Amino acid sequence: MMSKVVSIPQEIRESMDTTGQEARDAAQVIARAPTGTKNRALQAMAQRIENDRDRILESNAADLEAANRTGLSSALLDRLELTPERVSAMAEGLHQIASLPDPVGEISDMNPRPSGITVGRMRVPLGVIGIIYESRPNVTADAAGLCLKSGNAAILRGGSEALHSNGAIGDCLARGLADAGLPQGVIQVLKTTDRAAVSAMLDSPHYLDVIVPRGGRGLIEKVSAESQVPVIRHLDGNCHVFVDDDADLDKAVEIAFNAKCRRYGVCGAMETLLLASSVAAGVLERLVPRYREAGVELRGCGRTREIVPECTGATESDWETEYLAPVLAVRIVDSLDEAIAHIGRYGSGHTDAIVTNDLSRSQRFVREVDSSSVMVNASTQFADGFEYGLGAEIGISTDKLHVRGPVGLEGLTIQKYIVYGDGTIRS
Repeated sequence: MMSKVVSIPQEIRESMDTTGQEARDAAQVIARAPTGTKNRALQAMAQRIENDRDRILESNAADLEAANRTGLSSALLDRLELTPERVSAMAEGLHQIASLPDPVGEISDMNPRPSGITVGRMRVPLGVIGIIYESRPNVTADAAGLCLKSGNAAILRGGSEALHSNGAIGDCLARGLADAGLPQGVIQVLKTTDRAAVSAMLDSPHYLDVIVPRGGRGLIEKVSAESQVPVIRHLDGNCHVFVDDDADLDKAVEIAFNAKCRRYGVCGAMETLLLASSVAAGVLERLVPRYREAGVELRGCGRTREIVPECTGATESDWETEYLAPVLAVRIVDSLDEAIAHIGRYGSGHTDAIVTNDLSRSQRFVREVDSSSVMVNASTQFADGFEYGLGAEIGISTDKLHVRGPVGLEGLTIQKYIVYGDGTIRS
């Protein structure tokens, strides 16, 4: 796709040049930094966040007040809100990243060749990573920590709705860098609300090595259309849970409720519930009252409405929609094949789950469903870098190049070939 030509004001362009050059210079420093130095910075950042908890929450309250005045959606408000527990989780994420093995410099696949050379691969940082995200202020800490530990510099541009929150967290990160003796250019949080700053980032391949957008479809499409920088993207989280004929119904009910209702505004939330016809009535009999109590609107196929008459009729668009809201599409299917076909047609390649006690069916589902995460007897809301043991995540990639699924430390590095000889020449 050809990128659009976007006019960028001179002052924004100059500011991006300064920021980009600082990041490029800092990338060389952090790429060669010892693991111990990086871990000290991460620990210092975590401590600064814990120490500044009250200031971060006050800044977040200001953002929430402004967001309510402007009519921000409930899903985005949920993503924007920080609680004492969420602030602690940010700090804990940084501690966990510090405890993870450092991927930088890892050498693998060393093989001697008949010519006398030995060929292997070494894992190295990407360089400078730009992260463009909406609402979620926790991304500021998560992304910074992952980029730092993987030896990358980062330029972070959050949404205007989280300006104060991101600024407060960014100040903690800057002080943590200073505590460890690292340059401020390693992690830079942009403090402008001017949307031209996003366009300037997308037009900076000489400074940025990769862009990671996190947000709604509008943001992803803008970045994909305009970027001169390679993009690791996550489009939609249209996630499914399929309850198989041979499912444990107690487990199925709990999984289907949690996958939808734990949090509506996360990309791993279930948006369509698929039910095998033999168990549909039993599952719905137990789930519908719980969904009703939670305020979830059901939109069902014709067979679903025969069991739940008060359910709204589902349209074609309902199967395609990432609601990020208390709305759930429900469809009854006659077979595993039909469930897999539905996911293949309407799914976004994010996360899909099957509930079953049949090993062969679970193996087919895992093998044939083409998503970045495929789960058996577990809630789709586990699709999260922290839960996967990555410490945190910079996003969930639904692309198929370089990295797929939650993007952690390894996903922020690449491999280069290394070759050893002993005066060896090619004949």
